[in-house]
Amino acid sequence: MNNGNAPCVLIIEDEPEIRDIVQIFLKNEGCLVLEAEDGEQGLELLQKHPVDLIILDVMMPRLDGIQTCIKIRETNNIPIIMLSAKNEDMDKILGLTSGADDYLSKPFNPLELVARVKSQLRRSKMTEAAGSLQQVITIGDLTVNIPRHQVTLSGKEIPLTPLEFGILELLGTHRGQVFSVDKIYETIWKEPVMQSDKTVMVHIRNIREKLQDHPRDSKYIKTVWGVGYKID
Repeated sequence: MNNGNAPCVLIIEDEPEIRDIVQIFLKNEGCLVLEAEDGEQGLELLQKHPVDLIILDVMMPRLDGIQTCIKIRETNNIPIIMLSAKNEDMDKILGLTSGADDYLSKPFNPLELVARVKSQLRRSKMTEAAGSLQQVITIGDLTVNIPRHQVTLSGKEIPLTPLEFGILELLGTHRGQVFSVDKIYETIWKEPVMQSDKTVMVHIRNIREKLQDHPRDSKYIKTVWGVGYKID
């Protein structure tokens, strides 16, 4: 966190009215706020300033939110909340697949966005605190180093987003236990499931792709059909 306990949030959004509203609500919650009007400007700010969370619009000039998210994920695991005027399932899946941790459709209630920001920051802080446990999980040739927030496969580091790491840590520290989609969501996102969606399944799919772990012949994350997921 920056400036004591004040988290820094980077808003990447081309509509100044939305940036103004969001920054007012965030500052009222004690956040430091940086603003960018497109992806390229946002990436420049990210290189110059320590940031705890990013609010990222999808539809922007020059560099859109999807491409910006992909570029951020090449080097950084900062929590990302994506904003979009679209509300189709495939658009949400595309946003989450590109590396976003959460997705909110426009128009949105600023209070809901603030609640999601708090949830992501709280989860991120708890992940950092877990470093004091000095715990390393080994699953075959897969190693999950909780203190370092690092995953390696056959000695090669695998970049996971904070939520992907949280899911893998949850399943890995409870070997053999089956977790339902709702239970995973409530445990990792630290909030109740409001409606059934594909958020957890998309994150599981992302983890599997990065680990080259095919669901039909899984070495790591097993699907228990009709129940949930587990790691043996």
